[in-house]
Amino acid sequence: MNGKFVGGSIVIAALLGGVALYYLQVYHWYEPAPASTEIKLVSVVSGEPEAIDIEDFQGIDATSSPLRFRGCFTTFLNHSTATETYELIDGAEPLTAPGWFDCYDATQLGADLKSGAALAFISEPEIADGVDRIVALYDDGRAYAWHQLNDKYKD
Repeated sequence: MNGKFVGGSIVIAALLGGVALYYLQVYHWYEPAPASTEIKLVSVVSGEPEAIDIEDFQGIDATSSPLRFRGCFTTFLNHSTATETYELIDGAEPLTAPGWFDCYDATQLGADLKSGAALAFISEPEIADGVDRIVALYDDGRAYAWHQLNDKYKD
């Protein structure tokens, strides 16, 4: 009888811990990024990040990790203007977002970056230690932002 109680207690504790861990990772730590979030791109002329005009910004962020930032917005930039004015970045890999943040699809974005339908630009290098903000632009004005590790912490 004691073994069943102890075993059952362990199973229940593990289940509750798993549910709590899932909730914390997917929901608890995220908060909406302010609608006034400024998006910048690094100028090819100055080498410094410059704010761009954006509309309809939706974003999430968390203080628990600098890699949790994701954003969706529109801009008036097209590919030709953006490539002449701002620095492209190689190796952009969009990080996934929680399923409930449905404006951002990292799988589709990654495929579009590989095919050339979207272009990746460096937004803000070292926005946090070892982390860069990346912006992907589509020619029709759709744009997405995320944070990813830079070379400082990559193998």
